[in-house]
Amino acid sequence: METNELLKRVRQIEIKTRGLSSNIFAGQYHSAFKGRGMTFSEVREYQYGDDVRDIDWNVTARFNKPYVKIFEEERELTVMLLIDVSASLDFGTVKQLKKDMVTEIAATLAFSAIQNNDKIGVIFFSDKIEKFIPPKKGRKHILYIIRELIDFKPESQRTDIKLAIEYLTNVIKKRCTAFFLSDFIVQQDFRNALTIANRKHDVVAIQVYDQRIEDLPNVGLMRVRDAETGHVQYVDTSSPSLRKVHHEWWMKRQVHLNEVFTKSNVDSVSIRTDQDYVKSLLNLFAKRN
Repeated sequence: METNELLKRVRQIEIKTRGLSSNIFAGQYHSAFKGRGMTFSEVREYQYGDDVRDIDWNVTARFNKPYVKIFEEERELTVMLLIDVSASLDFGTVKQLKKDMVTEIAATLAFSAIQNNDKIGVIFFSDKIEKFIPPKKGRKHILYIIRELIDFKPESQRTDIKLAIEYLTNVIKKRCTAFFLSDFIVQQDFRNALTIANRKHDVVAIQVYDQRIEDLPNVGLMRVRDAETGHVQYVDTSSPSLRKVHHEWWMKRQVHLNEVFTKSNVDSVSIRTDQDYVKSLLNLFAKRN
């Protein structure tokens, strides 16, 4: 993308997403993610209604009466965006490409984080770690992230979600809130890696997908190419049974994916490219309050 066109696109996304984060997400973002990073402050005697999980057993044993740990909310969070830049994201049939929606959602979350005085960093991944942008604050840093979101050229076409999750666990030492943006269309078991990551960090999964992966259009013989492997095949979409089988495959995939997120204790949301991501994100935030 040429420099002038890139700057224009950056400015458009900044105006739209900064406005969203200021006017819509300001309170919801803070209330949904505050208190996820906690520091130990002091102990006091147990009071009725205290969470038994906060009991300090060493102090309790010393004084022969129950004491609980008191935690204070950390004033700032570290927010990480894990962005899938594999070839499957470069697809869209209705309103926009999956990649474009991911860019807007990521930029909106980034501006929300900055307004909350949080640091923000990014991990771009395919089947390798393409780029790591360490967490920082400030508008200049945000605009750099948006430029990279728009114009980043990955070296690989494929996806390895497990690798990206393990990289997050290893590279970010302090607890963070991590937003994982992908279409999650992989034949890969990443549940164990996700469970481990979510014990250390607060992981949130945001799936972006196109309606044509959910329902094939009835357009006769269609040439289909896998963006990541290059495999080409022809599909007869005029066949009701084929469209039915395809839809059932997708629904089973979604059920399995949601089970993975649920069992890993990860909050998640699925957003279609022709839908309003603002409403979906607000519902996600509300679910966390």
